[in-house]
Order: sequence, then C-alpha cells, then structure tokens
Amino acid sequence: MIVPRFVLAEQHYPDRNISDIPAHIRRELSRSDFPSMVRQGSRIAIGVGSRGIANIATITKSVVEFWKEQGAQPFIFPAMGSHGAATAEGQADVLAHYGIHEATMGVPILSSLDVVPVGRTPEGIETYIDQNAYNSDGIFLIARIKWHTDFSGAIESGLFKMMAIGLGKFAGARQYHTFGYRHGLEQMIRSVGAKVFSAGKVLGGLAVQEGAHHETAGLVAVSSSEGFASMIAHEEALLREVKSWKANLPAPEIDVLIVDEIGKNISGAGMDTKVINRDVNGTYNPFPELPVVRRIYARAISELSYHSAVGLGMADVVHDQLVNDVDWTPTYINSLTASTPACIRTPIHFPSDFEALSAIAPTVGKVDLSNVTYCRIRNTMELTELAVSETLIPSLAGNVRVVSEPFEVMFDSAGNMQDLERAAAASEIGQEQPAARV
Repeated sequence: MIVPRFVLAEQHYPDRNISDIPAHIRRELSRSDFPSMVRQGSRIAIGVGSRGIANIATITKSVVEFWKEQGAQPFIFPAMGSHGAATAEGQADVLAHYGIHEATMGVPILSSLDVVPVGRTPEGIETYIDQNAYNSDGIFLIARIKWHTDFSGAIESGLFKMMAIGLGKFAGARQYHTFGYRHGLEQMIRSVGAKVFSAGKVLGGLAVQEGAHHETAGLVAVSSSEGFASMIAHEEALLREVKSWKANLPAPEIDVLIVDEIGKNISGAGMDTKVINRDVNGTYNPFPELPVVRRIYARAISELSYHSAVGLGMADVVHDQLVNDVDWTPTYINSLTASTPACIRTPIHFPSDFEALSAIAPTVGKVDLSNVTYCRIRNTMELTELAVSETLIPSLAGNVRVVSEPFEVMFDSAGNMQDLERAAAASEIGQEQPAARV
C-alpha cells in the first residue's frame, strides 16, 4: 500500500459567533416574561445536559446570574437520561468536567436519579420529572437545538427532547426509547413533552444554536407562556435555521474517513450520523443528500466521553487503543437504554494506524490503491479544519481551501500517525519523508 500525500484544508462558512455571551443572555432573558414569572425567593431548577456545547459553562453561569438578579434561588441539576453511567455521581461529574460545579457556578448542583411520575400520555407512556426539579418553584432548561442522530423530523434535539429524556432521567429514558423504537422518536418527544408541559412546572428555557464552526450562534429565550403549540413551532423554526448552517464533509465522495475521536460529548451516537452518513444500525449512506463515505476508521475515545464507546459499531475499523479504552458498563447502559445495540458492536481492530489503513484501503473497490481518497477529521463536531489526501483535492467542494503544501503522512516507530497539529507544523517547514509502504 502507498499512503498518498495529504494537505491541510479549511472549509469556509459564515462565522455567527456571539461575542459577548453574558450580555446577550441578560438582554434576551430580561426582555422575555421570565422576570414576572416567579416570586422573590423562588427556587429555580436549571437543567443542563451532557453534550459538548460550546461555552456551556459561560452560558450556564449567565443564566444562574440572571435568576439571582430576579431575587430567585437557583440550583443546577443534570438533565440527562443514561449518561454518566446512569448514576447521580456520574452525571454530576459530567457537568464538573464542563466546568459546571458549585465552586464555579456559585449555586448547588443537585444530582439524583429519583423522579416523580406526572401521568400517562394518550399512548400509555408513564412520564417523569426529576424529583429535585419537580420540588422547585419552576424549571428552566438550557438545551442545544440540533438535528438528531437517530431520526429526521420537524423537531429533533432541543428543549422538548430535554423535557422528555433529560427530565425523565434514567427511568424515563428507558421507557421513552422503547416507545420511540416502535412508534418513532419524534412522536415520543412530542407526546411526552406535552404531558410534562401540562404539569405546569416548566418555565421554558434558553435555546442554544451553534454554527458550522461549533460557535455559539444563537441564544434564544423560549417561554412556556407562549403555550405548548407555540413553543413547538418556535423550536421547529430554530431547528430549520440551524440545519441551514450545518457543516458537511468536504467532498461528494470519500473512500476512507479517518475520525480521530468519538464520544458521547461529541454526539449522542458517538459520531454524528448526519456527518458520516451511516445510521446507528450500521447502514451505509442512508442519507442521499450527504456525501458518500465508503469506509470509516475511528482512532480513539474522547476523554469527555467517560470511556463510553457508543458509536464504535458504526466504524469499519478501529485502533486497538480505542477498544482497550472502552468501559463496557456505561457503553452497555447508553446503548441498551437507547435501543441501539448495533451501535456498540466491535469492528475489526489493529494495533497501529498503518495496519488499520493498510487493511481497509483495499476494500473500497479500487485496484490501484494510489487512487484511494482520504479525509481526516478530529471529530464529527469539528469540520472546518481537516486534512485530505491529494487524491481528494479535485473533488473538493467550492467552499474548501487548501492551506498547506502537500506533506507525507508520517508514522512513528509504532506505526501511528502524527496528530494534525504536528502534521501542520511539518508541512509549514517543508519536512518530507518517503511515504510508508507495505
């Protein structure tokens, strides 16, 4: 096998970054009706999830300060289903690793898996609300509006999904996903959301939107005073906007996609299915509007995934270090709770990058391996800076710019590649060595 030379590339998308997040949040929440919704001294439960949202600590702190300014007594609770190995301590630890803990936020973090039942949906689904949140004077949610990895609909990930699975904790997540498997996740989110809304505890929330650079691009107050139907319509509009900002892979067809890290903090499915064009059951290229990806090589688990390897099963080949880093307890819990066992099947794996790439390249249907195309990304949330093989350059999209001279792919004595930063530095100073061969 000959590994072709690579170049560094950048995808250009509008930068929608909000420069002063605290000031923006204060203005947005102050001009809503939230200040009039609570009495002095009210206990406000602020729900925060497990995803790797940009600036989440700053956003959460700003929401906390807003409620303090209203004379309320806020506290934070993890609005998570099965993340953190479905334990109270694990979920608090997830928040702490994002910088959200009592010392930084100045308010208590109340983490518990205890829930209060709030009735059944018309389909017979028992619904729940986190007990600490239910016992407060009002619940305020911080959620990112985003496409979902398991389905497509008018409403996907966001405030209403958090009202269902996040507020329902582990008890709710297991039941809701079971229903969603049979009847559809969007219908489950709408139905459970309506029942939770009717309990009268949810004040609303802050809808977070991110742009193609994983930047904080929107911070929108959504109040329960709008009414359930209007809140749904509001979130639908925000999702349509976010989808229009979405970053994709840089070419219409890619033979081998190299993903440096997977993780629950990156995507609920470990890798964003609507980037890699593979669903949680391993179906190849189910989304016709997305680039075709023939093979996926995953190299490691993100440190913020707590060794949960959900997404492992969507890869064709992985590095031994990824397999060795798996903690199967949270991995099993995450996968089985979501009814996606195929997503954690163990692919073929090798002890080095070179062996993995040597094994997978001949399977893409090209006799001449010098024509195989490669794209390397850090993860499926960071797509604006990447590396591509010279063989992919002719088919790059119009918004992609090559930003380095071609460089050889360097393997160390163990057969592993340099990280992207070192590769970039080497390309800048013109270092070259013969391509690895086998």
